[in-house]
Amino acid sequence: MKKISILIPCYNEEENVAPISAEVVKTLEVELPEYDYELIFIDNDSTDQTRPILRRLCADNPRIKAIFNAKNFGQFNSPYYGMLQADGDCVISMVADFQDPVELIPKYVREWENGYKIVIGIKTGSKENPVMYGLRSCYYKLIKKLSDVEQIEHFTGSGLYDRDFIEILRSLDDPTPFLRGIVAELGYKRKEIPYVQPERRAGKTHNNFYRLYDAAMLSVTSYTKVGLRLATIFGGVCAAVSMAVAVFYLVMKLLYWYDFPAGMAPVLIGMCFLGSVQIFFIGLVGEYILSINSRVMKRPLVVEEERINFGEQDEI
Repeated sequence: MKKISILIPCYNEEENVAPISAEVVKTLEVELPEYDYELIFIDNDSTDQTRPILRRLCADNPRIKAIFNAKNFGQFNSPYYGMLQADGDCVISMVADFQDPVELIPKYVREWENGYKIVIGIKTGSKENPVMYGLRSCYYKLIKKLSDVEQIEHFTGSGLYDRDFIEILRSLDDPTPFLRGIVAELGYKRKEIPYVQPERRAGKTHNNFYRLYDAAMLSVTSYTKVGLRLATIFGGVCAAVSMAVAVFYLVMKLLYWYDFPAGMAPVLIGMCFLGSVQIFFIGLVGEYILSINSRVMKRPLVVEEERINFGEQDEI
């Protein structure tokens, strides 16, 4: 009997973990009874009642498992690590707030049985803030044009991944993994399932500006060279223009010494412009250096505090 692993990362989802657990278990047992399954929650150091609820769920159903991280290790490391802990023939990753519809699970599995080792969900619309959806659309199109690797538009990471692909993820040894880019760069031929993203069932989203910026910069520094190339090209152009202006002013001043007042305005404007350009690109280069630094340090993806219903692995 094949085994399906469902991975659900969570952080302060006390209102959602029990309902999503019930819906997933019901879907698996009613629509996919021919499969064995495990449901793994990986909690990123929640501060509400998420962990006590997960303990009760694990006590009621031994197929429900939980990993408690010692601290919050971010929105990318925790799900990635959780996928590596699953032992099913395939792993399905989805969020706890019902924005990845549970109804997608049977669709994922059917396409997996048709031979696809990667089956992912692609948002064709969203019932959330239309402004945010529009901004995300612009971001995806921009990163797709700038990237050296094909990027997948409106792909959040939700999908089914065959055991063979999970082993590829395990072999990467990347301390700052970006799953969406890895799927596009290293993944097998994939099947895309369109869906409309529903609203959160309950609770508030934790995707603030900083988290969205972090995700955007991780994709930029991991899969594009455009920032560094732009800095080089723009710096060269500015240097050429500055040199031309300097030569022009020198020649005009030598030819019309008394009739050509240079003044301080062009000097100040030039200094402010070039200074702002330098600061911008120093910050952009700093993002690349930060990404390199994170990878070179080789820190673990997460540090576990506790795991439940993993058998002999419960004691870590």
